[in-house]
Amino acid sequence: MDSFHREAADPFRVIYDVGAHNGNDIPYYLKKAHRVVAIEANPDLCRQMQARFAAEVGEGRLIIEHCALTADSTDTVVPFYVHIHNDVKSRFPRPRADALRHYREISVPARSILSMIQEHGDPYYVKFDIEGHDVAVLRQLFAAGIKPPFISAESHSIEVLSVMIASGGYDAFKVVVGSSVGRQFRNHSISTLAGCDTHSFPPHSAGPFGDDLPGEWMPGDLFFQQLAITGLGWKDVHATSAFEPNRHARLTIWPHVTRRLARRCGLHRITNRLPAFISRACTFFTPR
Repeated sequence: MDSFHREAADPFRVIYDVGAHNGNDIPYYLKKAHRVVAIEANPDLCRQMQARFAAEVGEGRLIIEHCALTADSTDTVVPFYVHIHNDVKSRFPRPRADALRHYREISVPARSILSMIQEHGDPYYVKFDIEGHDVAVLRQLFAAGIKPPFISAESHSIEVLSVMIASGGYDAFKVVVGSSVGRQFRNHSISTLAGCDTHSFPPHSAGPFGDDLPGEWMPGDLFFQQLAITGLGWKDVHATSAFEPNRHARLTIWPHVTRRLARRCGLHRITNRLPAFISRACTFFTPR
């Protein structure tokens, strides 16, 4: 049996929050799993999480790992670049030369995602948010034959989706728009270890995953077309092997077209109302 698809035989769930930042996703993950492993390279944010979740750390339900994940298992210490003004932009890959003045370089411990999993257990879900280094770690994960039932990563590059599809483990996808998480998922219905619940996701959090996500799971070819329409950027691609995709799912086109036109023309307040206006107009002029 594939050790990463033994959920029915071994219900113990481990979630890996890779790029945990300030821990805003952790309260949700603690509802979903028996153990949460939060991985963060910024030492100040690790200290904040240790204080914020002292009880959960003491119970062993939360493990906070201060390190940067690298694809080179021989690394023990690596440079990490902390953004001076916005810690969300802190990163392991070296920033561009023209942006380097906005960062301060520190040295942090280095580990691989494989050693993490070996130590803490098979993943039920892995969230990647490591600012430009997601693809390298995804490749390392899949090359080792590790394909969690649920996985997500930021889609600043189409490579994220390409690597997920090429792994052969996923053909069901959804997307979460980062800028809308706080609005879209307020008092959102979720499933937990204890049953059903609601959860309000704060702004700048990753949002829900798995069966807590609304909408249909799309096959890879349709999802690729959807991303071509909506664009990349601050969006998380979610993939699963636990659900079959709806191969007759429809692409969402109109809202994204109107928003792009609105931004170009400065008419966002008007175009937000266009779909409803057109719908009413069509109803009015339909012959009776």
